[in-house]
Amino acid sequence: MDCWGAFFLCLCFMTSQSETMETSQEPLLWMEKLEVMARSRNSTSLADSLALSLIRGLECRLLNASFGGSNLTLQTPTIQSLIFKLGCNFAGLSLSSATKERVPQVSHAMQFPAELTQDACRAPPRELRLICVYFFTDYFFQNINSSLLNNYVLGAQLGHGHVSNLSEPINISFWHNQSLEGYTVTCVFWKEGASEHYWGLWSPEGCRTEKPSPSQVLCRCNHLSYFAVLMQLSPAPVPVELLAPLTYISLVGCSISIVASLLTTLLHCQARKQGDSITRIHMNLHASVLLLNVAFLLSPALATPPESGAACTALAAILHFALLSCLTWMAIEGFNLYLLLGRVYNIYIHRYLLKLCAVGWGVPALLVLFLLVVKNSVYGPHTIPLSDSQGNGTGFQNMSICWVRNPLVHNILVMGYGGLTSLFNLVVLVWALRVLHRLRARDKVLNTRACRDSFTVLGLTVLLGTTWTLAFFSFGVFLLPQLFLFTTFNSLYGFFLFLWFCSQRCRSEAEAEAEMEAFSSSQTTH
Repeated sequence: MDCWGAFFLCLCFMTSQSETMETSQEPLLWMEKLEVMARSRNSTSLADSLALSLIRGLECRLLNASFGGSNLTLQTPTIQSLIFKLGCNFAGLSLSSATKERVPQVSHAMQFPAELTQDACRAPPRELRLICVYFFTDYFFQNINSSLLNNYVLGAQLGHGHVSNLSEPINISFWHNQSLEGYTVTCVFWKEGASEHYWGLWSPEGCRTEKPSPSQVLCRCNHLSYFAVLMQLSPAPVPVELLAPLTYISLVGCSISIVASLLTTLLHCQARKQGDSITRIHMNLHASVLLLNVAFLLSPALATPPESGAACTALAAILHFALLSCLTWMAIEGFNLYLLLGRVYNIYIHRYLLKLCAVGWGVPALLVLFLLVVKNSVYGPHTIPLSDSQGNGTGFQNMSICWVRNPLVHNILVMGYGGLTSLFNLVVLVWALRVLHRLRARDKVLNTRACRDSFTVLGLTVLLGTTWTLAFFSFGVFLLPQLFLFTTFNSLYGFFLFLWFCSQRCRSEAEAEAEMEAFSSSQTTH
């Protein structure tokens, strides 16, 4: 009986080992199916229809695989799967490609916090499984607008329940063998069902992007999913040899504008006309330009690492507020010009200046405060890439300023806002010139005055927004001329306004003297 018992136990052991080998090999066979599919890249329609079911099938087989020990690693040329048995005493887990075999040279790592299993362990004790699936191809995760860093997709899933809203994030690191300073990188996860044309799309929700070094991207995400890094070539980097002259032009121009704005304010306070809303609108524009220039000059100094904290965030918000206020007051100048030319009579508006101030200062303040409340990380150190043309052409340097960091906010509340105000002022300019041309054609006697008014309107509207349209020509052959023209004209913007204020004041004084002489001559005649 002892011999038969031993034989029976051995048979049972061999049978169980065979079943274990079969269940552990089943995920590997499924991975090989995905491998074949990835190699046949001409079958894009097949990928659209089967990608979700194949990946879900792989996840199911990994979660149900039988194996001895606490972990199992399966590998094909472009897919790697790892399975871990976890308990409720889970203290965290760190994975690195440097410790794995048959992994491409460029490395990656994942770090899971102890909080990962807390929700799952609230139920009766049971075995938990964590699976990690690494795709070294982007074939199953289509992306149109940008490429994936290294074409890597790193996924993780816990066997019981959906893991989200972790207080301690999951850290996913991606390393590249070259510097990424010339690129815009964004940590994203695969959001299923968010696309009408595919089984998902990349979304940055719940992930924060950090760059500990020029060649590393660190993603801090509060949930489990498939993760990757979207990589887009940044706007054409500024040649590093142009940094010094552009900085010098900005420093000198902004300093001159600050002095000019202060002189304009002092001259206005010295001899201002009560009830002159036009002059007061000019003064509000000068105040916004003064704040803009001061914040801009302080911005690079506070963006350096020791100071790039709350102070840089606050200064970036102030700089954004000053720019929005300046653009808004430009539009108000255009609106006021329309009232002066289009509604010559009956243009009285109750508390007109107070309402304009509510728009000119209140709207930008509300926008900036809204951004600070919703997500204050949109402000902070912003990196400007600089290309080193003296080197091998592939190296990048960078400088930082305290500014808007979020590309979407920058596109909407900087470029979009500025484009609308510039377009509005250009429309007002064209309309005003047509009105004055009709007046000149109708009355030949006022030819000289109409011409002078045309130049006045042209000068006013150019100074109040037209030069800002140069910001939309920062591409291709226009980049270098645009940099110097935009920097020169807009850094001296306060000085140009000072010249305008002086010319208008001299003109007003000349007209007052002419009226006084006419009145004196009429009194002498009588």
